[in-house]
Order: sequence, then structure tokens, then C-alpha cells
Amino acid sequence: MKLHHLQGYIQSIYLVEYPDRLMLLDGCTRADVDTLRHFITQELKRPFSDLKVVMVTHMHPDHAGAAHQLRKLIGCKVISSDVEHSWYRGVSGWMMYLTDLALARWVAKRLGRERKSMWYAKTLKPDIKLIDKQTIPGFDEWCVFETPGHTDRDLSIMHMPSQRMYVADLVVKVKSRFIPPFPVFFPNVYGHSIDKLMDIRPQSILLAHGGEVQLDDADYAHLRASVPKGPQTPWRVVKAKSRRALGLKKRARK
Repeated sequence: MKLHHLQGYIQSIYLVEYPDRLMLLDGCTRADVDTLRHFITQELKRPFSDLKVVMVTHMHPDHAGAAHQLRKLIGCKVISSDVEHSWYRGVSGWMMYLTDLALARWVAKRLGRERKSMWYAKTLKPDIKLIDKQTIPGFDEWCVFETPGHTDRDLSIMHMPSQRMYVADLVVKVKSRFIPPFPVFFPNVYGHSIDKLMDIRPQSILLAHGGEVQLDDADYAHLRASVPKGPQTPWRVVKAKSRRALGLKKRARK
């Protein structure tokens, strides 16, 4: 098994290579399709159709954005968590979907990326759904772990022989410290997911934003202590800032 780390449009891309098949550890952005095609066909000298499985850890634009398009192009299987309802369901879901696309575009601009479309289907239609501790069909060395909290359906994916785990957005690295991501919709559940990660103690973890890293006891302790007490979401941030602004205006009028 070889694990290739590519720089994606706004996130890391992890491509698993075996002699007869390839697997993508997350669904990337729509803007990453050409990058993947070039790497597989030109660098690896393999047919694009050797990509047999695309995992989707959760529904954000840089984790699910290319999944449907890749399946349409090459017939790969899309695999995700076993959650019945759509993450972006209803009117509030549409608003959240648009917000997440706007945030992704903001990140791309900060990174100096050329403007590219990141529109994608807001409802995933996976071919296979997996639950905690199931192995990935056709890639039996790889096991999924349910690690929700960032959203309601987050998966982490571990290569059991090497104990290397892709954790998607479960952990982010900021200024050499490992902290929770933003947003965290379900802080209590997120805390349980961090406890699970600490129990597993993988040899290394693969971050969606930050590459492959190793955490020591102090890193885990800081991460666990940083779990938010309440939900940390874009709408709550906007509301909190609005309240503070209104409060300042009221004090100014007195």
C-alpha cells in the first residue's frame, strides 16, 4: 500500500494506491477533479478508472464536492456514514449549504487560489453506507470509525496495519497547537469522539488541513481541554456579534 498526499484546492488529498485499485480518503472539492485525473493518469501512469472507491467523511464542500462527479466520470463507488437524512435538509439546510460554500470560497481566496466552481449536490447518494468499525469493501485493511461532532455524520478512516488514521476535520492545527475545528455543532458528541481518538491513539493522524502529524500526551490533553462547552456555528457567531454590536450602541446612546 502507498499513500499519496496531494495539495488540493483548499485541503489535503489522500490517495491510497494498491497494484490493482485506488481509493480516495475523502470526496475533495469539485475543483479537484482535474488535479486527481492528472495525478493518476500522468504521475501514476494508471487509468483514471482505477479509482474504485471515494470515501465521504462528511458533507462540507471540501469533503463531498467531487464525489458525484467522479462517480459519473469513472463509475467509482461512493461510501459514507449510515445517516438517513440529508445534512442540508430543509430551508435552514439550504442556508447552511450556501454559508459553507461561501466559507470555502473565502478560504480559497485567502490561499490565493484561482476562482473555480465548487457547486455540488447538497444531498449525497452513496452506494454503500458504513457504521462504526466496519471495513471498507475492497479495501479490507481500512476501517471506519464514527467520530461526529463537527457535523452529525463524521467518519475517520484508519489503515489498521500501520495505525495511520485520516481524521478529516476532527482535529485542526493552528500555530503548532491541535484544536477543535470550526464549526462544532454537537460539542458533547464531539468530546466523545475525541475520547475515542485518545483511546485508539493511532501512530499518526492525517489532517484534512495540515498533513500527517503525530500527537503526544500534551497535545491530546490540550485538545480535550479545548472541546467547546456549547455549539460553535456560523449562525451563533453572527448572533453573538450582533448582540454585542447592539449592546455597544445602547451604551453609546445613554
